[in-house]
Amino acid sequence: MNLAGKVWRYGDNIDTDVIIPARYLNTSIPAELAKHCMEDIDTTFVGKVQNGDIMVAGRNFGCGSSREHAPVAIKASGITCVIADSFARIFYRNAINIGLPLLEIGEAVKGIKEGDTLHVDLAAGFVKNTTTEQIFIAQPLPGFIQDIARAGGLINYVKGE
Repeated sequence: MNLAGKVWRYGDNIDTDVIIPARYLNTSIPAELAKHCMEDIDTTFVGKVQNGDIMVAGRNFGCGSSREHAPVAIKASGITCVIADSFARIFYRNAINIGLPLLEIGEAVKGIKEGDTLHVDLAAGFVKNTTTEQIFIAQPLPGFIQDIARAGGLINYVKGE
């Protein structure tokens, strides 16, 4: 699975309350959640994010509460994958379950800046910053997780089996 897009860059310890503020948890409709994704940390995100863009963050992305709304909001906003130094484990599982691919590249993530363009090969764990020509290697997602992402999430994957 190959992806390419513009980078939206965030720092360390971005928690689920910042990704989708609790005041919007009265719905689970993806399009409604997307309207408020990242608004407490980046008021320009919702108005400028494009389908196919890529979110990049520092350490411990998705920490905080275990709400599935956070990866749903990110995916529904048009983000195709999230690359970070590291992820909170419950966020990681929730993202995989809804079909949002994630890659961890450790501290190398510091080489990716807001507005850069990335090419990502999920099967190989290969990330190329086409703005700087820098290359990053992540542990590739296992085949079955790639299958879950291609299916659009765990439920769709199981239905297709």
